Amino acid sequence: MTISERFRAPVASALLDIQAPVRAQLDGVPAEMWRIVKADAPIIAAVNAHLMGMKGKMLRPTLLLLSSALEDRSAPRAVSMAAVAELVHLASVVHDDSVDHSNVRRGQPTINALFSHQIAVIMGDYLYSRALAELVRLEDLDPLRAFTSASNEMTLGEMRQLSSYDALGFSERDYFALNRAKTASLLGAACEVGALCGAPRHRAALRRYGEQLGMAFQLADDLLDYTATESVTGKPSGNDLREHKVTLPLIAALPSMSAAQRAPVDALFESAVPDDAQIAEVVGIVTECGGLEYARRKGEEFAQEAEEALAGLPASEARQGLADAIAYVLDRRS
Repeated sequence: MTISERFRAPVASALLDIQAPVRAQLDGVPAEMWRIVKADAPIIAAVNAHLMGMKGKMLRPTLLLLSSALEDRSAPRAVSMAAVAELVHLASVVHDDSVDHSNVRRGQPTINALFSHQIAVIMGDYLYSRALAELVRLEDLDPLRAFTSASNEMTLGEMRQLSSYDALGFSERDYFALNRAKTASLLGAACEVGALCGAPRHRAALRRYGEQLGMAFQLADDLLDYTATESVTGKPSGNDLREHKVTLPLIAALPSMSAAQRAPVDALFESAVPDDAQIAEVVGIVTECGGLEYARRKGEEFAQEAEEALAGLPASEARQGLADAIAYVLDRRS
């Protein structure tokens, strides 16, 4: 069976199965997050309550806890570290929504839509600072290094993206550098910190696994923008194109476009507010020019590298969960 065939297996309810070995710990993460961010300020309490309701599939805490359980050791700090990983992710989400002026995420209003742009910026800062304060409280320098390094990479990645003025000049190299900074760095840090909690000798391998999984994750996410419908994603299909964001499907397709095909792409990026017809036309052109298939192949290459990073790890339920997470990430529907 090819790597593509293995990683395109059915994934219905797969995440619940992946989380099964660490379910008891994972169920404790939301309460730990609430403990870390709780403050005696009504506006912070209101925003926190909304954020706790917006939490997603808890992929980063799941990966951290699975990494910590790899050798079945006691890992008393793992739940707190998992909460920190999710708080860092939430902070980046709040900031991204604010920068992009997004009004909806996962079918719910964003912080900047429900409260204000100013509150969103400050709340993102607050989440970061509380996450770091928790790491300082735990007095464990290696996890602090891992998460602060990832946070720094995420911030630099966002700044590089904002400073890119020629959207259609964004290269494949630029795209992968951005993904490593904004997505792969935090997944790598989560897996590394998990290893530090319970399987320290596998620290390097698990960080490598997390980074490659993060690259595959972002490619799958960018493909969803071209293939998913609003009812699946909770956001308009083609949202990246609406925001003039260039991802690998478009980057790969551009060199193969004829002048007639390129013209609608240029028109979309010159339009302040592209309409549904423009989005649909460009999605069709990118598909016809092989952009989606190229991006899928690249995602499968990163998935293969993530699988190879697990090769020397001991067999266990946790290791199987990490392996299954590769298929889940690559073939997810939302």
